[in-house]
Amino acid sequence: MPTKVSEYMTPKVITVEPHTGLREAFFMMKDEAIRHLPVVDAQGDLVGIVSDRELRRPGWVDETPEIGHEYQLTDDLLIQDVMCTDVVSVHTYDTLSRAIGTILEHQIGAAPVLNKSGELVGMLSAVDLLKAFQDSLEHQKTQKKKKAFV
Repeated sequence: MPTKVSEYMTPKVITVEPHTGLREAFFMMKDEAIRHLPVVDAQGDLVGIVSDRELRRPGWVDETPEIGHEYQLTDDLLIQDVMCTDVVSVHTYDTLSRAIGTILEHQIGAAPVLNKSGELVGMLSAVDLLKAFQDSLEHQKTQKKKKAFV
């Protein structure tokens, strides 16, 4: 049976609301050692996502080579100013193979995980997928040892 996303996702989800300041969010991510932060509204619905990349230097700072904008990490700007609203997510019941395909297709480093009701219940990151890969390699190794003894 194929392995499901729910088996490898990180169930502890740290979130912010759109009106959170960028500096506050940056240090939250640093303190929690995470690189992706789902953005939820007051009802807890997923409305965006932000990565540490957007906080370090938002895309609009370098819109064109001729125009440069000064950018300082302050709480004058809010998460809603830099977050991605076109969120690519996966579901707890998706196979890891399907989730990997989604992540590769969209070239993202992590995806929020939703349950059947559409509620945010986890995150699936490249690190989680490496853990799954390691487990798969260990399983193959064990199977080879068992076959050698037969």
